[in-house]
Amino acid sequence: MQNMFDKDILTFVKACHKAGGEYGLMKCSSGNMSWRIDEEHMLVTASRSWMAEIGAEQVAVCSVETGDSLNGVVPSTESRFHSGILKNRPEQKVVLHFQSPAATVFACTDCTKTNFNIIPEIGFYIGEISIIEYVKPATAELAVRVIEEMKKTAVNMAVLRNHGMVTVGASLDEAIQRAVFFELACGTLLKAGDKGVLISDENVNSLRSGGYGDKKK
Repeated sequence: MQNMFDKDILTFVKACHKAGGEYGLMKCSSGNMSWRIDEEHMLVTASRSWMAEIGAEQVAVCSVETGDSLNGVVPSTESRFHSGILKNRPEQKVVLHFQSPAATVFACTDCTKTNFNIIPEIGFYIGEISIIEYVKPATAELAVRVIEEMKKTAVNMAVLRNHGMVTVGASLDEAIQRAVFFELACGTLLKAGDKGVLISDENVNSLRSGGYGDKKK
């Protein structure tokens, strides 16, 4: 089984190192990622693995339909919402759960009324952001709630109260980019405080519908 996907696994491992190491989107085992490589199979980081240091032997080859491991590697305990999102969002191939420093501050506060549109990248690359109230991690209830929110095609980012964030992407780079831009926006909001100037709703709508300038980035 694993030999069939060796090349994909190496690509996935490199992306995990980028997310966890280069961009610091999670500490130790506080994040996980999945990548649908065909209609039936997805790769998932192993349970308790550290994405910054993950090796090929810590990548689970799983069924998209059931989330079950097919190569004997135990997948992340959050693999249920990974498979659920991928089944319901066919245009997306990657699910990334991360706990970056600034974004996690907002996840641990009452951010239900927070406007994250302080940089154009939120409106253009991310769009709507859902807030999901705290549910015990790695439970069926959490998976159901995350899947329901991420079914909405306009939602590419969900904040899990006291737990972190979940984002998606049509590629590994897109999912990582969305996470990095969200972290940048959260860090900017924290540093700017009450001096921060938000982008108007009109301009946010323009970013979502028309992109940057005359051509999309």
